[in-house]
Amino acid sequence: MNPSGEVEREIRRLSDKITRMQAPDGSWRFCFENAVLTDAYMIIVLRTLEIEDENLIRLLCERLLATQSADGAWRAFPDEREGNLSATVECYYALLYSGYSQVNDLAMAKARTFILSKGGLGRISGLMTKVMLAATGQYPWPRSLKIPLESLLLPSSFPVHFFDFSGYARVHMIPALLLADRQYSIKTKMTPDLTPLIGGDRKTLGNDYDELRPFLEQIGQGISALAGLPAQLHEEAVGYAERYMLERIEPDGTFYSYATCTFLMIFAMLAIGYDKRHPVIMKAVQGLKAMICKTARPIFVQNSPPDIWDTALLSCALQEAGTLADNPAILRSATYLLSKQHDRPGDWVKHNRNVPPGGWGFSASNTRNPDVDDTTAALRAIKRFASADAAYRGAWNRGLNWLLSMQNDDGGWPAFEKNTDKEILALLPFAEAKSSAIDPSTPDLTGRTLEFLGKYAGLTVDQTRIRRGADWLIGHQEKDGSWYGRWGVCFIYGTWAALTGMTAVGISPDHKAVRNGARWLAEIQNPDGGWGESCESDRQLRYIPLQGSTPSQTAWALDALISVHDSPTPAIRKGVQRLIGLTQEENAFTVYPTGAGLPGVFYSHYHSYRYIWPLLALAHYQNKYSS
Repeated sequence: MNPSGEVEREIRRLSDKITRMQAPDGSWRFCFENAVLTDAYMIIVLRTLEIEDENLIRLLCERLLATQSADGAWRAFPDEREGNLSATVECYYALLYSGYSQVNDLAMAKARTFILSKGGLGRISGLMTKVMLAATGQYPWPRSLKIPLESLLLPSSFPVHFFDFSGYARVHMIPALLLADRQYSIKTKMTPDLTPLIGGDRKTLGNDYDELRPFLEQIGQGISALAGLPAQLHEEAVGYAERYMLERIEPDGTFYSYATCTFLMIFAMLAIGYDKRHPVIMKAVQGLKAMICKTARPIFVQNSPPDIWDTALLSCALQEAGTLADNPAILRSATYLLSKQHDRPGDWVKHNRNVPPGGWGFSASNTRNPDVDDTTAALRAIKRFASADAAYRGAWNRGLNWLLSMQNDDGGWPAFEKNTDKEILALLPFAEAKSSAIDPSTPDLTGRTLEFLGKYAGLTVDQTRIRRGADWLIGHQEKDGSWYGRWGVCFIYGTWAALTGMTAVGISPDHKAVRNGARWLAEIQNPDGGWGESCESDRQLRYIPLQGSTPSQTAWALDALISVHDSPTPAIRKGVQRLIGLTQEENAFTVYPTGAGLPGVFYSHYHSYRYIWPLLALAHYQNKYSS
């Protein structure tokens, strides 16, 4: 057996396959398969707006029915021990609203039994589920959302200000608060009746106010200090909310390039008097339809297509694998990425003033919400062009400047906005608050940024900002030697990012933190040589093994060990053999979701990950050990 020869052949095979899959415009457009809520909400919105796109609705119903478990429930991830109540309610509701499923259908009866066994509608924890049900007349407006709309007008000097929340939280809060302010609900002739799902004590529905009382009392005191008559302040707040949404609609019609908040925006626009056929609403629907992954069977609605992310990472992986910069595929991808660099300020300037734009976003439609991870990915991909071409050199300099400016005061890096990390906001009594209300430094973002700055920008721990980033990582290592990853599943992802980041900027492989991280990865290697981690890790905040190996997690662990060891260890050799096998298999583990959106709620299967990360890990193995 010749491991080096096998690796070389697999690198060639993957490289050829990836190159053939490139779109004519230079991008790679893989599917981003996420929670079923986007499919359910699409059906609900189309029926509410009375848009008769029957073929689409039928296809989305097929998707929902295909993902239902045998016990009647829907799950946030395949090995979730118990079904997910919120997801099951959403899917049940959408299927009934579609008109293509009936109450007495076996699938619906099983779903209904599951929902009632879990306490019915009164036990739903997901705030967005409650908002969608309330907006369509199936649930009383939650008392916790009766936050005065005037709170949007509080100055930045107030202890809790609207822009203290993360960008993701803000674009969902604005339409939700506007809907709750109007106590808006809309029904049509096709609206089903979910009363049989209430179960338990009806008085518990929407009665979630008490835990928020101190927070709301503080906001009330701040509003009382605002100048102006109550009626005038309220109208000003309504106008602010409307402008906030309109000013952040992307060219494709979506709100902030996310499907979830676009659904909410449509209902909010109806609440303030927009007609169902208003151009803003119709264009939003078209933008949502453009997010449908039509190459998958069954089709599904992506929350935000990963065009930039996939294109940048695949281009970088090809280059690491030896594909030259003058290769047409690399040239096309670089041209595409250059055209997608952001050139106007977004909300990130609220916490990072006087910095020129220069980042990249996740989706091609995203023109105002750049993020750190996509920016480092794009910069990796265009690095080879920056020395010889002025356009790329300017893009590189702007991107690098923006990236460096995004470092948090604590030394780590966030995803979208600097210093948006008031921990008190993560304590709000909403299921999604901890993972979405703030945007703090995370080990995966900090590690990946350090890896980029060390390997592609030539910076080391001798520079103060790099030392601060490395110190932040070392200070946030778990006791077992791992790191938690926020945007991937989960401890394997965070540990990979941390180890590759620290070694890239010059932290010695003999450093205690590096040794402990590498030891932890070797200890959790599966008997088959691969690695696999369950999404359950996100809920329990400790490593939970998956009963199988996934391509992306195996590649992450392998890549981390390669970055630490000067020669292949038995764990690395065994991992390489398993990774080569995984790239050619098709089973439940090769399509397991390893991307995290809202931990515990929303996970993603990137269809590109079975190509990106294995190719990158194998290329690093070949480049380091080929001699």
